[in-house]
Amino acid sequence: MTFVRTRLLLDRMPPGATATVRLAGKEPLGNVPGSAQALGHTVVSIVPEASGREAPSDVWLVTLRKAG
Repeated sequence: MTFVRTRLLLDRMPPGATATVRLAGKEPLGNVPGSAQALGHTVVSIVPEASGREAPSDVWLVTLRKAG
């Protein structure tokens, strides 16, 4: 379901535009970047979200650039 929402976002964007999506958990982190690349989009970055806690967060910020 997460990639469906991401794909709807990418479909509304103009070519070359970037968007950052917030992904929680390992499954979306494994699926969303790969699915976006399979459609020709570029994964610009994947970084952990700053949690403000000592323990690492399982939330990631993935920046995608729409194919153009």
